[in-house]
Amino acid sequence: MNQGIDLQGSFIKALGDMGLPAGAAKAMWLPMPMTLILVSATVSIFVTVWLERKISAAAQQRIGPEYAGPLGSLQAVADGLKLIFKEDIIPAKADPWLFTLGPAIVVVPVFLSFLIVPFGQNLVITDIGVGIFLWIALSSIAPIGLLMAGYSSNNKYSLLGGLRAAAQSISYEIPLALAVLAVVMMSNSLSTIDIVQQQSGYGILGWNVWRQPVGFVIFWVAALAECERLPFDLPEAEEELVAGYQTEYTGMKFGLFFVGSYVNLVLSALIVSILYLGGWSFPIPIEWMAGWLGVSETAPWLQVVAASLGILMTLLKAYLLVFLAILLRWTVPRVRIDQLLDLGWKFLLPVSLVNLLLTAALKLTFPMAFGG
Repeated sequence: MNQGIDLQGSFIKALGDMGLPAGAAKAMWLPMPMTLILVSATVSIFVTVWLERKISAAAQQRIGPEYAGPLGSLQAVADGLKLIFKEDIIPAKADPWLFTLGPAIVVVPVFLSFLIVPFGQNLVITDIGVGIFLWIALSSIAPIGLLMAGYSSNNKYSLLGGLRAAAQSISYEIPLALAVLAVVMMSNSLSTIDIVQQQSGYGILGWNVWRQPVGFVIFWVAALAECERLPFDLPEAEEELVAGYQTEYTGMKFGLFFVGSYVNLVLSALIVSILYLGGWSFPIPIEWMAGWLGVSETAPWLQVVAASLGILMTLLKAYLLVFLAILLRWTVPRVRIDQLLDLGWKFLLPVSLVNLLLTAALKLTFPMAFGG
């Protein structure tokens, strides 16, 4: 079933029907993807910050923010405005160029990664054939920004935080990539669209989480470490490093680290839902439901309903994972740096290698079930 709406095609066709030449319509489409990314990522920040504060308050038996907007939903907007108008201070002996570039290098790759996140068969900014590989490549850029921020601050706590961020990222990037490789092997494609389509057809039973349970756990643990979420927030451990690489930052430069962190958390949750939870797919295939109701699969209204519910399904799965990540923050204590490195190099890396080899063997033995 062709779920979704072709955003680019519909936009160009609509302008063409209004008499605009095809070339001009395509030129007008070019800034649209970046605008959509900025809007969706910004909204995700507000939603995630509100969820984090409310769930954290509930875990600590508090009320949480309640005065800024309905149920405190505009508290993140108030905080953002406060940071924008705060004075931007650069320490006297800091490297001003690296100090300024650090937060930008952390944030920009995270926003660009939204290019490959599909919310439906045609609801993706760009379906490049190596989408998931592009995400892994972009995610490896952020630690460079954190290291630059730590080094350029001329502060020992900042430098230690930056070094920890780089070590943590390198330690968990490899298990994460190996977990993704196992899914790619089953899907025979690096495209995020193809990976979701490979899971469709059998409803919830076709999702990769059942065929890759170990890979799912490895990916989620590594993603939390990449996002520096508790229990892996060692680069900014308050009790040990003041605030790590953020110590000397003020104003919106300080805020950019938080923007990058929250957008990265939502992005990681979306990638998990795409790789392991069927993306926009329903637990019961919509083709089956259409057959039970005697409705044609090609009915235009059904296509629109399916596309809308597909977006809702993707977001629901992603925010369920965000909820678990927030709950984990108030449940598990922070690990030590040696424990973090041991977990990455001595446990997750060998287990992810075995998982990859096992997936290859199962693919050869049971090609129908493992994408032969």
